[in-house]
Amino acid sequence: MSQDAAVDRAPSGQEIADWVRQRIRTGRFVPGQRLVEVDIIRQTGASRSKVREALKRLEGEGLVEIEEFRGASVRSSTLDEVRQIYRARMALEGMAAHDFTVNADSETLDRLKALQDQLDACVRERAPDRFGRLNNEWHRLIVEGSGNKVIADHLQRLNVPIHRLLFESFYDEERLKTANADHQAMLALILAGDADGAERAMRQHIGDGFETLARIEDEFYR
Repeated sequence: MSQDAAVDRAPSGQEIADWVRQRIRTGRFVPGQRLVEVDIIRQTGASRSKVREALKRLEGEGLVEIEEFRGASVRSSTLDEVRQIYRARMALEGMAAHDFTVNADSETLDRLKALQDQLDACVRERAPDRFGRLNNEWHRLIVEGSGNKVIADHLQRLNVPIHRLLFESFYDEERLKTANADHQAMLALILAGDADGAERAMRQHIGDGFETLARIEDEFYR
């Protein structure tokens, strides 16, 4: 958010949420850090009500915690907690990939192929931010297309957005290629109707993602 924008008009709650989210993404706001309303108002020109609206929005996304008498802070999770979450994701998203292969109709398969084309373009164009967003869409489509609402509900509760933001922020060229190669391999298995192979590939992909995340977190905070 530019200073000019703050002068011309007061920013909306959505704009303030985007402003805070970007600072979490880039490490300017770190896990556990307090988010002081007065400081945000001074830096953005927002009203107190819009700042509170933004913080409530981010609380709903799981990026911020709001405690009575203490205010808001950036949500934090230990690496061990995230490891447990990723282990659960390996099982659940693996089963989702299996069920997607069995249940997805031609329209959903076409959507997955179109997303893969966009991911391929991101690698060619070295566009890590766009790759991160499309990666989330790719995984979400697998879960939704599986037809298994129980899996979808459990995965929604396992969301760890602070670490997802961190992961998206550190896609270098090699990580882009590796992640995308995994997606291409899974798509090939899905199109071939190999449900068991797709499940194994997804489990491996999620497990490798955690190992990458652990290395990234070490780079980010050391």
